[in-house]
Amino acid sequence: MPQNLIEFWAIATRPTTANGLGLSIVKTSLEIRKFKRYFTVYNDIPNIFAEWENLVLKHNVSGKNVHDTRLVAAMLTHNITHLLTFNTKDFKRFTEVTVIDPQNI
Repeated sequence: MPQNLIEFWAIATRPTTANGLGLSIVKTSLEIRKFKRYFTVYNDIPNIFAEWENLVLKHNVSGKNVHDTRLVAAMLTHNITHLLTFNTKDFKRFTEVTVIDPQNI
């Protein structure tokens, strides 16, 4: 999903002193190109917002967690059932998807 690529760009180009990867714009662009070769990128569509709105109300989401909720909304809109993430704790509330830590594979 575009959101994942945008978030990767933010972290990849952030300096290592600020908990980023410190990659250049060119290197980050090449990495994103690789991701797009290996993974399907589902486009943002209008239904995602309606699904997001339902989820934030249903799960009482506030603050920075609204961004994770948007990812779940996009997953549900595109019928994606599993999320592979190191950040499993922020997704535990969402029983609508199966969250998997890569270390458990």
